[in-house]
Amino acid sequence: MKIRVGFGFDVHRLVEGRQLWMGGIKIDHAMGLLGHSDADVLIHAICDAMLGAASMRDIGYHFPDTAAETDGIDSKVLLAETLRLVASKGYSVGNIDATICAERPKMNPHIPAMKACLAPILGIGEDDISIKATTTERLGFTGREEGISAYAVVLLCKGE
Repeated sequence: MKIRVGFGFDVHRLVEGRQLWMGGIKIDHAMGLLGHSDADVLIHAICDAMLGAASMRDIGYHFPDTAAETDGIDSKVLLAETLRLVASKGYSVGNIDATICAERPKMNPHIPAMKACLAPILGIGEDDISIKATTTERLGFTGREEGISAYAVVLLCKGE
């Protein structure tokens, strides 16, 4: 069996007048993330990690923020398409380890729902998805609540 590891990162600005989507679920908050799509930084980081592990460039290459067909798109659709892309090279997802960096809202209460949302899209068990949440102790843009970022590592497997 061949295995490959990929790393992903994404960040978006928090603004008023947008819904907050994280890990495929809507989270009640006064602000949401600004982006061409729904700006779900967790899913975007996972997509980048998957594409990186398969040596298929990045999410912006496959889903550019200038494309009309991805304007306002649900990031779960991007995740499913990313899975299709890596599967076309014979890969499947082994596991995911991700971290969300946000001062507010608190993400920990939402992690079980995120895992339940993402697992069936990826065709893996919830136990194969680790999502952690942290703050930056009020430091930097995250600490000032100007944005939210996410990091992800993905293991892809290919039977030989």
